[in-house]
Amino acid sequence: MPTDPDVLNQILDTVRKYVNERLIPAEELVAQTNKIPDDILNEMKEMGLYGLSISEEYGGLGFSMEDEVRLVFELGRAAPAFRSAAGTNIGIGSQSIVIAGTEEQKRHYLPKLASGEIVGSFCLTEPDSGSDAMSIRTSAVRDGDHYVLNGTKRYITNAPKAQLFTVMARTAPERKSRSISCFLVDAHTPGITLGPPDKKMGQSGALTCDVVFDDCRVPTSTLLGGAEGNGFVTSMKVLDKGRLHIAALCTGIAARLIEESLRYACEREQFGRKIVDFQMIQTMIADSQADTYAAKTMILDAARRRDAGENTTLIAASAKMFASEMVGRVADRAVQIHGGAGYMSEYAVERFYRDVRLFRIFEGTTQIQQGIIARTLKAQFKETGTYEL
Repeated sequence: MPTDPDVLNQILDTVRKYVNERLIPAEELVAQTNKIPDDILNEMKEMGLYGLSISEEYGGLGFSMEDEVRLVFELGRAAPAFRSAAGTNIGIGSQSIVIAGTEEQKRHYLPKLASGEIVGSFCLTEPDSGSDAMSIRTSAVRDGDHYVLNGTKRYITNAPKAQLFTVMARTAPERKSRSISCFLVDAHTPGITLGPPDKKMGQSGALTCDVVFDDCRVPTSTLLGGAEGNGFVTSMKVLDKGRLHIAALCTGIAARLIEESLRYACEREQFGRKIVDFQMIQTMIADSQADTYAAKTMILDAARRRDAGENTTLIAASAKMFASEMVGRVADRAVQIHGGAGYMSEYAVERFYRDVRLFRIFEGTTQIQQGIIARTLKAQFKETGTYEL
């Protein structure tokens, strides 16, 4: 259910103020240390930011999809590491349990994820299976009242600090969706080792690493929903929702980049005039505004339709594709508006230029979104013989 509008606006105002006064001033420290200060993480937990999408019954805020994307628009104005700290608990680290967990699993894990007591991590990608999730090799072999897990997961967000891994593993050899199951694995289980934190192009403070399972024995009670074969279907549902969240994040960042561009253009003088008065600068700012507005409109429409119970696979893919490509264009223009200063690390636009490149890759690459969109439209057209926007 949507949050009461007055309550939601109060929360959004609080987050907006927190982003401006607390998170943005801490960006440079995070960039240099590759770590978010513990006091900020604790503040985010106290604000309830780890439990946006978890129902109040299990200790969360119970946000609708529209509520969630509205908040992410605000949170996205700060460096993406801050959103990432809570992002797995909001999305891929909790939603498998929300969607398909047993009542016992929900009551055991969701309150801890909502409060930030534990951090969840989603283990799907592997060295040889990124976009092709159906080809995962990590295996889970039944052995009495346990399963034995073997395999390597790669680029796993928040793995270095996670206490819970949601692991997709193969329980049957055939290449079909029912061959993949999902396990809720304590990160301290014997047989799990972590690789060193990845050195990335951008997004300092948002940590990823390999997670290796070597004869890792887990009880059958860790099987999501208590049944084999629901892993692939559940992961696709999780990603479907997560794409709207990431699209909203891209849009929040785009808004920050426009703000940085306006600030610089209104201060910088060339040829005796503020550069904001030059038509070519105005064109870039206008294009960025139109791009950002289009993305925001798409996301809100898709979120409302998801809340209404519609199948939003097509429009979620469209929104994620557009927003992630859009923020790359906005970041490029922001650097251009800053000129040589935009290439210097002392300016936020240089860091964001590197940060946003990832959004065209994770939660499904642009090419994966294009495939989803084309296949869905093809199926709809074959069924009805018509196309409707």
